Amino acid sequence: MGELIVIRHGQTEWSLSGRHAGRTDVGLTGAGEYTARTLAPRLAGRHLAAVFSSPLSRATRTAELAGLTDAEPDPDLLEWDYGGYEGLTAEQIRASRPGWDLWRDGVIPGDADHPGEQLQQVAARADAALDRIRPLLSGGDVAVVAHGHLARVLAVRWLGLDASASRLLGHPHPGTLGFLATEDGQPSISAWNIP
Repeated sequence: MGELIVIRHGQTEWSLSGRHAGRTDVGLTGAGEYTARTLAPRLAGRHLAAVFSSPLSRATRTAELAGLTDAEPDPDLLEWDYGGYEGLTAEQIRASRPGWDLWRDGVIPGDADHPGEQLQQVAARADAALDRIRPLLSGGDVAVVAHGHLARVLAVRWLGLDASASRLLGHPHPGTLGFLATEDGQPSISAWNIP
């Protein structure tokens, strides 16, 4: 059985400044493009049965630069819709909501383009993606190019844990890889946040 390779898109101006970029289509920085290119040799030797990507340009461009030119856009791999917190840093949010924690407290509604999404809705999308991916792993590895918070939810749902356990997994840095596997018939994380 193949591994599920989880790739976080390369650096953007918003990831660099710590701003929450859910559905806003923020492009890669020069450093983000460079990092995405460095993934290509690492992925070249893998037998990929399928490749999926968030439809946002930061993910599709990362896929392209990493040599994953046949990535199929999958809306279930979109980042968390941060609603009224879109574009804000955690510090800015905590200024008006002391002690705020995304995993515990969620988001507030935003405008029509950013209505907001609760953790269980993100988990449902991750589950839907995993339901499509699991059967493909019998034919080799499957790569997904997605986003930081979504990647964490995807990983804990792979393990069969409640989505709230995502807070226990380190936030993947831009342009890094995670490997979700099975060991003795049980789901496992074989590597995480690998440059």
